[in-house]
Amino acid sequence: MTPLGTPLATRIGGLRLAASAGLLVMLAGCAIPNMNSGPQATAPVPEQYQDWFDGGRPVNMEWMHKQTVKKADQAIAAGNPREAIRLLNLLTDQGFPQAHYELGKLFDQGKAVERDPARAAENYAKAVSTPSYILGHASLNLAKLYREGDGVERNDLLAYHLLRQAVEEDLGRDARLMLADLLVEGGQGVKANPQRAAALYTKAAEEGQDEALLALAKAYSPGGWLAEAPERAMDYSGRYAEALRERAAAGETDAMIRLAELHAPDGLLGDQPERRLHWLRQASQAGDKDALAKAGSALVDAGKTQQGIAMLEEAARNGDVDAMTQLGRALTERRPGEARRWLEKATEQGSMDARVSLGRMLIDGSAGAADPRRGVALLEEAAQRDDPLALAALGDYYMSDEVDASQPYIAVDYLKRGHELGHPWATQLLGKAYLEGRGVSADPQRAEALLREAADQGQSAALGLLGQAYLEGEALPFHPSRGEELLQAAVEAGETSAMTTLGEAYLAGPLEARPERGLSLLRQAAERGDGYAMVVLGRAYRKGEGGLPRDLDKATQWLTRARQAGHESADEAMTRVNRDLGAQGDIKALVKAAEAGNRGAMADLGRAFLEGKGVQQNLGHARTWLTHAANAGHNGARADLGEMLLDSDPERAVTLLRTAADNGHSGARLTLGRAYLEGEHVAADPGQGVAYLRPAAEAGNPYAALLLGQAYLAGNGVEADPKKGEKWLNQAVQSGDLSARANLGRVLLRGENGVTRDLERGKALLEEASVQGHPGAMATLGREYIRGGNLQQDVRRGADYLLQAAEQGHSSARLSLAKAYLAANGLENASQEQALMWLNNVMDGDSGMALQTLHELLSDDKAIKALQAEAQASAG
Repeated sequence: MTPLGTPLATRIGGLRLAASAGLLVMLAGCAIPNMNSGPQATAPVPEQYQDWFDGGRPVNMEWMHKQTVKKADQAIAAGNPREAIRLLNLLTDQGFPQAHYELGKLFDQGKAVERDPARAAENYAKAVSTPSYILGHASLNLAKLYREGDGVERNDLLAYHLLRQAVEEDLGRDARLMLADLLVEGGQGVKANPQRAAALYTKAAEEGQDEALLALAKAYSPGGWLAEAPERAMDYSGRYAEALRERAAAGETDAMIRLAELHAPDGLLGDQPERRLHWLRQASQAGDKDALAKAGSALVDAGKTQQGIAMLEEAARNGDVDAMTQLGRALTERRPGEARRWLEKATEQGSMDARVSLGRMLIDGSAGAADPRRGVALLEEAAQRDDPLALAALGDYYMSDEVDASQPYIAVDYLKRGHELGHPWATQLLGKAYLEGRGVSADPQRAEALLREAADQGQSAALGLLGQAYLEGEALPFHPSRGEELLQAAVEAGETSAMTTLGEAYLAGPLEARPERGLSLLRQAAERGDGYAMVVLGRAYRKGEGGLPRDLDKATQWLTRARQAGHESADEAMTRVNRDLGAQGDIKALVKAAEAGNRGAMADLGRAFLEGKGVQQNLGHARTWLTHAANAGHNGARADLGEMLLDSDPERAVTLLRTAADNGHSGARLTLGRAYLEGEHVAADPGQGVAYLRPAAEAGNPYAALLLGQAYLAGNGVEADPKKGEKWLNQAVQSGDLSARANLGRVLLRGENGVTRDLERGKALLEEASVQGHPGAMATLGREYIRGGNLQQDVRRGADYLLQAAEQGHSSARLSLAKAYLAANGLENASQEQALMWLNNVMDGDSGMALQTLHELLSDDKAIKALQAEAQASAG
C-alpha cells in the first residue's frame, strides 16, 4: 500500500490508478486453484486481489462531499438517476470510495435504473480498494455477489475473505451469518469449519439476529452439522419462535408464516396442526394472500377437508393461482368435474403445477371422461420446461400398459431426466426399471442404489419395492430378513402396498408364519382400498394358509370386495372358490357366476360337468360351458375343450389347443407335444412335438421332461442323443415322476438306446417305482427276473412282479401270463382271447388263490420257457 506519508491527493490518485489498472483482471474471476474442503487450510487471498485487503488508515473525506452525496440521493428519489450518476461520477473521478459504494448500491438494488450486478461489482471493488469507513459495507455487498455468482463468476474464496473483512469492521449487518453459512460446509478453496461457524452464529444471535437462532437449532437437531443435542436444539428453536412471535405481534406476516412452518410435520417444534393453522390464519387475516391458500392446504392435510376446501375456494376466487391448483387437487376425488375446472383455469393463467396435475387427471380419467392424448400433451409441455414431476408422470405413463401399449425405452428417457432434476418419484420408477430390466438392461446394483436414494428422499414405496425384491430372490439375492426389515419400514411410513406384501409373506411365505400379524396387515391394506390385499385374504381363507382356518364363506366375502374394487385377479380367485364350493355340492354359486358371464366360472362349471364333480356328469353341458368360456377368451377352457374334442373333432381340437398353447397354457403344450410325437389325432410331426414340449420341460414340468427324454433316446423329432435323453429323464425323476423313474430304470438296467448300463441304479429306480405302484416297473422287473442276465434269475419272483402288474391292468404283463398258460396246457395255437379270459377268471377270484394258481402254472417247464421267451423278446 502507498505509504501514509505521501500527500493525500497523490495517495488517492495512486490508489485510483492501481484500482483502474487491475480492475478488469480482478473482476474477471481469475481461476483459483482447485481446493476442496478437505484437509487443506482455506487458501490465502489471490495475489491480484491483495489490494482489497492490505489494510491501512481509512481515508475519510465524507465531510468534504457529504452534500454531493445527499444531492445524488435526492435525484434518485426524484426519479432522475442520470443526475445522480453524474454527481457520483464527479466524486469517483476524485477517488472518493463512498461514491463508488453508492454507485454500486444503485446498480445492485436497481433503484431508478435497471439492475446491473456486473456494474455493481465493479464499483464495490473500487470502493474496497481504498480503506474508508464504508469498507465493511462494500466488502459485504461484494461478497454476496461473489457468493451467488451474481454479475461475476462465483468465487467462494473471495467471498470468504470479503466476509471476514466485513466481520472485522463490525457492521451490525448479516456478515457473521453469511460467513457462518459458508463455513458450515466450506466451498471451493474454503475449508469447512463447523466450530467457527457455530461461534459466529452464537455471536450473531447475541446481537439479535433471528436467523442465527434458526441455524443453531437446525445444527443441533438430528442430522444437523453439529453433535446432536436435542435440548440445545429445542432451546434455540424456542428462542427463535419467541423472536418470531414478537415480530408477528408487530404485524409481520412473514414471521407468522415462519411460525406456521415451525409447527409443520417436519418443523423444528414438531407436528402441531392447530398451532400451524393458527399462524396461517393470522397471516391470512393480516393480508397475506398466499397464507390463505397455505392454511386451506394445511386443513385438508389435517383431515379438516371441508374447512380447508372452503379456504382454498376463497383464495381461488380472489385470483390466487396456487390456490386454484391446490383446490383442483383437493377436489379430484370428491368433485372431479369441479376439480378439472379449477385446474383448467390455473393452467390458462400459466401455472405449471396445474398443468401437470391436469395432465395426470386426464390420463387417469378421474375427471369423468379420460383424455390421455391431451393429458400427455400437457405433461410434455411441462417436461419441455424441465418440470420434474411431469417427467416422472410421463415415465410412469409410458411404462404402463393400462392406457396405451407400453413404451419402456421412451419411459426410461423421461425418468432419467426426472431423476437428474432430483424428483424422488422419478428416481423410484427408474430404480424399478433397472430392477425389472424394462427399457434398460437389468442392473440390480444400480436399481438398489436408486431405490435407496428415493427412499432417503421420502419415497416409502421404494422401501417396499426393495423389500419385495429381497423376498422374491430374483432380481436381488434372496434375503428374507432384510426384505422383512425394509417392508416393515415402509409399513411404518404408511405404505399400503407394503402392508399387503408383508402380510402375504406372513401368511403364504417365505417369512415365518405369523397369521395374526399377517391378517392385521392385510385387513389394514384392504380397508385402505387395496384390491390385492382383499385377493390375498380370499386366497388365504380358501386354502387355509398361514394358520388361518379354511373358510370358503370368508374367502367369498373378501373376493367379492376385491371384484368390486376392480382387481384383475379377483375373478380368477373367485372361480377357484366357486369350484371348491361346487365340489362340496354347492353348485348354485358356480352356476350363478357362470350365467352372469364370468368366464372363469363358465370354465369351472364346464369342468364340473366334464368330471361329474358337484353335478351329474354331462358331456353335452360340459362342452357347452367350456365353449362359452373359450369364446370369452378363457385359456384353460380352450385347453380343456380342445382335449375333450380330440377324438370327435380333431381339427377344431388342435386349433383350440394351439391357441391355448400360444397363450402360455402348459397343459395344451403337453397335449400337443405328445400328439405330434406319437401321431395321435394329427399327422405325426416329431419336430413340432419337441418344440411344444421343450419350454414346458425347461420350466420344470416332469411329464414334458419324460416325453422329451424319450424323444432324445429314440431320435424322434431330434437327433438321437443318449446323454440328453438321460438328462431329461433324470430331471423328471427328480420331480417325482413315476413313469420317468420306470423308463430310466429300464434303460439303465438294459443299456438301451446308447445309454451306459448301470445295473444297480436301474434296479433301484425300478424297485422304487414298483413300490409306489407303477405297473410298467413291475412288468419290467418281472421279465428281468424271469429272463435272468441283467438280474439274477428268479422265475418265481418274476412271476410275482408280473402278477402285480397284471392286477393293475398292465396289458403286456397280462399277455405274458396268458401265453404261459397256453404253453403249459399245450395250447400254443389257441386264441389269446381264451387265455386272457382264463387269466381274468383267475385274477377276479381270491388274490392268494390266484397267486398259488399262477405259481403252480409256472412250475411247468413249458410255461417257464414261454415266459422266458416272452421276456427275452420284450428285452430284445
